[in-house]
Amino acid sequence: MNTVFPDEIGNWVAGGETFATGDRCFDKVSPHNGQVLCSVTRSDKAEVAEAVRAARRAWPMWSNTNPVQRGQLLHDFAMGIKARREEVAAIVAAETGKAPSEALGETDGAIALALFYAGEGQRLYGRTTTSGVDGKSAMTVRQPLGVAGLIVAANTPIANVAWKIFPALICGNTVVLKAAEDTPATAWIVGSIAKVAGLPDGVLNIVQGYGEEAGTPLVENPEVDVVSFTGSTAVGRRIATTMAKRLGRVSLELGGKNALVVCDDADMDNAVKWALLSAFSNAGQRCAAASRIVVFESMYEEFRGRFVEAAKKLSLGPTDNDDLGPVINRQQLESMESAVERALAGGARLLTGGQRLDGDAHQNGCYMMPTILEKVGRKDELSKAEVFGPVTVLYSARDFHEAVEIVNDSPYGLTAAIHTKSVHRTGEFVNRVQTGVVMINAGTYGSEPHMPFGGLKLSGNGTREPGTEALDVYSNLKDVYTVILPDLV
Repeated sequence: MNTVFPDEIGNWVAGGETFATGDRCFDKVSPHNGQVLCSVTRSDKAEVAEAVRAARRAWPMWSNTNPVQRGQLLHDFAMGIKARREEVAAIVAAETGKAPSEALGETDGAIALALFYAGEGQRLYGRTTTSGVDGKSAMTVRQPLGVAGLIVAANTPIANVAWKIFPALICGNTVVLKAAEDTPATAWIVGSIAKVAGLPDGVLNIVQGYGEEAGTPLVENPEVDVVSFTGSTAVGRRIATTMAKRLGRVSLELGGKNALVVCDDADMDNAVKWALLSAFSNAGQRCAAASRIVVFESMYEEFRGRFVEAAKKLSLGPTDNDDLGPVINRQQLESMESAVERALAGGARLLTGGQRLDGDAHQNGCYMMPTILEKVGRKDELSKAEVFGPVTVLYSARDFHEAVEIVNDSPYGLTAAIHTKSVHRTGEFVNRVQTGVVMINAGTYGSEPHMPFGGLKLSGNGTREPGTEALDVYSNLKDVYTVILPDLV
């Protein structure tokens, strides 16, 4: 048996662990060394339907539970994760290949988010307002939608799970979570902790499996009232189309092609530091990663030299002494290698990286060297398509106005960053860039539990998670009017 998690990972349905009929399963392998970590149950439409039925049965009880009491149960759930934070982080590190310290930081972030939403049970933010009619008051209250189908990505697995389940649950919905097939044990241990913490059976259900076999049936199930998805734009479009047919609610947090701008008055040390972190931390597997670096032409050569030199010094591996780990699977590795090859064939210039590491320490893993290119056309594939790995492109801009033009010349609009000492430039940048998030003198990524996150264009459908704005995803607003009858006073 693996010392971190069991040999076989199952579903959590109605408070118990279940497995696919016929012993259908698949292997979860380590992206670090290719070793099999565990066997995972391979759910299909039947197992998904079972989970949805369990969620539907539990919904009347959970939706009628006082929101403050729901919050108290979710607080116990969050504290259960905190009590086992090192165990959870060990699973995250094993499944993703990221460093233990990074996995622990991600776990702590998930706990903070869980505690934030547990506290929302004391608020839920209805509204009291005025009426235009004498003797009449007006207010709104929030009510749950029903069953929430949640589909998460594997890049930051424990954070992604918390990001979805806690706002859905505090609003009074019951949940069916489709775990990412590359991080099944992270979802599994969350289900285990929920059981021990006393979350009622059927309130949180977790199904394992592949997207087409388990995710699609979840979206298509008519008993699912809201779907929240984090992943690729192509899959998001299909989900939106399916949900539109039954007028179901859907929240989509999709891709990004994020730009970091370095102005001629930037603190160069700080700009290089954040460009490295934005492009290459988590092996570039962030929807908010900086895959485009836009530098004023007067600073371009200096920045390029320092950035490339720093990238060449980055260490790849799964330990706390390494700067980045592997990408999540071999298919992803091969996809980004092909993207770089096509860019080079189209005239791009490779400054460093561009291929997988195949030495003794990395040959069985999914390690892509930190890759920097230049002379990529603004209309070329690598300027427009999300690669989701440690691959970034340098662009030269004449001035601030061209830099903003390059930032906005993208089908995506998730995040952007600018490095400058000018308050005037930062103000104009905030106003003009077409993104949902702007960072000043920092990286392109980052969100906090109380802040909304999301983007424009192909980066999403306009919803926001987390923050209190996520309550709008998982609840309905009901108007309540009260008329005072003077004769009865």
